[in-house]
Formats: sequence, C-alpha cells, structure tokens
Amino acid sequence: MFRILVINPGSTSTKIAIFEDEKMISSETIRHSSEELSKFEKLIDQYEFRLNAIEKFLNKLGFHYSDFDAIVGRGGLVRPIPSGTYEVDELMIEELKMAKYGEHASNLGAVIAYEIAKKYNIPAYIVDPVVVDEMEKIAKISGHPLIERKSIFHALNQKAVARNAARKLGKNYEDVNLIVVHMGGGISIGAHKNGKVIDVNNALDGDGPFTPERSGTLPLTQLVDMCYLENYDYKFIRKRIKGNGGLVAYLGTNSAVEVQKMIEQGDKKAELIYKAMAYQIAKWIGKMAAVLKGEVNAIVLTGGLAYDEKYMVKWLKEYVSFIAPVLVFPGGDEEKALALGALRVLRGIEKPRKYQEEVQKSV
Repeated sequence: MFRILVINPGSTSTKIAIFEDEKMISSETIRHSSEELSKFEKLIDQYEFRLNAIEKFLNKLGFHYSDFDAIVGRGGLVRPIPSGTYEVDELMIEELKMAKYGEHASNLGAVIAYEIAKKYNIPAYIVDPVVVDEMEKIAKISGHPLIERKSIFHALNQKAVARNAARKLGKNYEDVNLIVVHMGGGISIGAHKNGKVIDVNNALDGDGPFTPERSGTLPLTQLVDMCYLENYDYKFIRKRIKGNGGLVAYLGTNSAVEVQKMIEQGDKKAELIYKAMAYQIAKWIGKMAAVLKGEVNAIVLTGGLAYDEKYMVKWLKEYVSFIAPVLVFPGGDEEKALALGALRVLRGIEKPRKYQEEVQKSV
C-alpha cells in the first residue's frame, strides 16, 4: 500500500487529501479569508501560512510527513511541457518562486510539496499542469506570425477523464481518439489522439466558446473598435474578456444553476443565452472532430456544467451525437487525479518525467 499526501492550493483555499492507493481516506478544504491573504505582497509569500494550515490538518488526524510515500502538489505555471507526472526539482522551484511564467496560487503546490519532501527524503511530484503542451505545430499557427496559439487548458481533469473514458470503451487511452470537453468557469475542448492532446483552445486567455464568466473568441474588428474608438483602458477590456464576460455579461450571474432557475421561471432571454453557450461548445466539438479527421471514439463531457443533464448535456447530445457516442463524467476530482498520477509512478506503471530534461529539450 502507498500513502500519498495531495496539496492543491487555490486562490482562496488550500485543499488537502490523504490517499491510500486509490482510496481517499481523508480530505479537507481550508478556506482563507481576504483579510488573511491581504497581508502577503506576493503569492509565494503565503508559503509558511499555507504550510502551517496543512500541518494543523495532519496533526489533527495524527499523521506525520514521514508517514507518506510521496507528496504531490497541484502543477502551477511552469514552461510548456508534455503530459505526465513530474519530479519536482530545483529548476522548477526556482521558476515558480520567481513566477517566471505567471503568478497563480497553484504555483505553491509544487513549492510546498518540494520543501516537505526534501526534509523527509520522500519524492515530490506534480501531475499534468495547465500548461501541458502536446499540440501539433500546425495547430499553433494563428493567422499572424506575431501571435502563436498556446496550449493552456484543464489538462489534469481532461487527462484523468480521458483515461476513464478509454477504460469504459474497453481500450487503452493511447489507442483511442477522444474529444474531451471540460465545462466550468472556463471551458476547454481538446482533441486527444492516441494519448496526446494535439489541439485545444486556450481556455485561460479567452479562446473558444463563451463560458459562465469569459467572453470566448470574439469578432476581432469589433473588439479592436471597442478598444480604440470607445477609449476603454487595458484593465477594463481584460476584465470584460475574462471575469465579466459570458453569462455574467448577458445575465448578471456566473452560476449555471441560477440560469437554469431563470429558464424554469420562463425567462426566454436566459434560455437563448444558455443555449447559445451550448451551441458554441458544439461548434468547437465539431472543429476538433475535423482535427481528428472524423475518427472519434467518443465525446467526453466533464466539469461542473456536465451535471446539468436537463439542458446543457441534452442540447450538446442533440448537436454532436452524430459524430460519436457522448460519455458524461460530471465534476472534476483534481485531488484524485493528482494522487493517481503519483500512484502510477510509485507502482512503476509510468516513469517520472524530469522537468530539467524537458526544459533542455526545448532550448
């Protein structure tokens, strides 16, 4: 039996879980108030604060760090790398501490895991960070040489549900072609070909369908006109694209549950906008079907919106079932996906990847 400690820092919380093999035996979500976090100038400065919260959780359960075979942290904003379970090394920590590729709470996951693991001589890992990049060269061409399309998506959950879907089909992940649709605050739609995500929309920066709070791909000339003719400043436009776009902009809420209630109460505008989101998601599924040349074993729906069988899942099935069977895996269990990534390495099913080696390959 392998015992694994999972550390998943979010912007206002730290999720902790303890696994014995595949089974989660305990978990907790520690909430951090804005008042507590406001004391820290940079995200990395929260290291000791978050570490203390983790230690309190373990002490309460009677665990010590030496009781674990591995510690796995949420992968942060590192440089683009292939999918897999990575050993956390000094180069990764150096880049995360200086926020070389961006500042995000998930950066703390690897840092905390590494410092604990180094002290107790146990391995520290990250699994499928959001910057997993397996896109084919042709998929990165944008239409202008000054802009290259980027791979930033829900890699951890997409990879986890893709493996589950392959098992449901009675096949290995490396032997199937899937279109995986993660639907949450951000929406990412990936073309998985024989174990690699060869194309995907940049869910972080606004590419793709509109979402509960992001505007998605917009008509470019109208966006440029809005920027220059209306004299909106940079921060205003960025916020309208990510944060105040999508359902928030149209209906004043980022909650799909609230929108569903509005539809139940006869709100025709809410129904039109919500169905338009499904319509755009379906169009992107069609794009990825073309990328896979129509050879699609299944379309996989996941994330929070996949719980909505009455509207979202129903509408999407109506639009795309002609392409391939639709499989639904609601939600997204990040902690389990992290634990399973570490477990595959501990059991010798996969070899851990070396971050420094991947960096040297890309130079």
